[in-house]
Amino acid sequence: MTKLRWKTAGAVVAVAVLAVAATTALAQQRMFFGIATGGTGGTYYPLGGMLAQLISNKATVGGQKISATAEAAGASVGNVKLLGNKEIESAFVAADILDAAYNGSGQFQGAALKNVRALGALYPETVQLITRADSGINSVRDLKGKSISSGAPGSGQYQLLTDLLKVHGMTRADVKEDLSSFTQAVDKIKDGNLGATLITAGVPTSAVTDFAQSHALRVIPLAGPEIEELRKQQPYYASVPLPANTYKGQTAAVPTLAVMAVWATHDALPEAVAYEVTKALYENREIMGQVHVQGKNISLTTATAVGTAPLHPGSARYFREKGALK
Repeated sequence: MTKLRWKTAGAVVAVAVLAVAATTALAQQRMFFGIATGGTGGTYYPLGGMLAQLISNKATVGGQKISATAEAAGASVGNVKLLGNKEIESAFVAADILDAAYNGSGQFQGAALKNVRALGALYPETVQLITRADSGINSVRDLKGKSISSGAPGSGQYQLLTDLLKVHGMTRADVKEDLSSFTQAVDKIKDGNLGATLITAGVPTSAVTDFAQSHALRVIPLAGPEIEELRKQQPYYASVPLPANTYKGQTAAVPTLAVMAVWATHDALPEAVAYEVTKALYENREIMGQVHVQGKNISLTTATAVGTAPLHPGSARYFREKGALK
């Protein structure tokens, strides 16, 4: 079990001034606070980087500054496992994955992580089933016999692909599966080495934006009775449109799904720390919006919509003070 990481700056000091050095060292202590994000081609990473800067600049506990770092990580499943093992202080996680981890369902069947807690809801993540316009893939059913990436190992897309295939009368055995990151997957599609990729991220997603600059893009619609059945099974997903012109050449809105991203932690994080980092985020939302358009969707209005995983007491105290939680 890891604990909050305290480090002291300074050099070795002579015994004659030991008392003065100890006082100086105490004043220079910083609490190191990690934020597990995602791959560099997604949305978690840039927003996590700015959040780390905000915390480092604005958050203190007991007179000591919190020094935060954003760490590139696998994805939602891997991130929540880091929290369950207390290997990092916080992480970005899709709401359905956080819920599955807390309740021991889906990929966490029989292995519930009851120590995970939510710091607050962030923004909606849009499901994007991406392929080349000339791939011949026009629907989920067209994936049969084709190759598709469900994201890096530990990503939330793994379960979603299972669910999408199931409601369309298929299983994972019906596709050739690839486990590439967002950026790796779109590079393979560019080269003709992969049929499609499933990406769940805030839009526009940088890896897809890059793809659309050099290749004709198709975003596969996710709508109809099969998708309604999936939503009954996975109520965290909402039907939303991917707005027209989100990407170059995508001139019409595309029906798809979205799920909320949540900033999560574990129950060993001290209440004072949870309070201060939560405050640093929700009182600087306009700055987050300057880094990525999805930062503008971080709001106190939706901050407590985190699912069944409990809010951390420190975050709950902040939201009560702001009238966002009764």
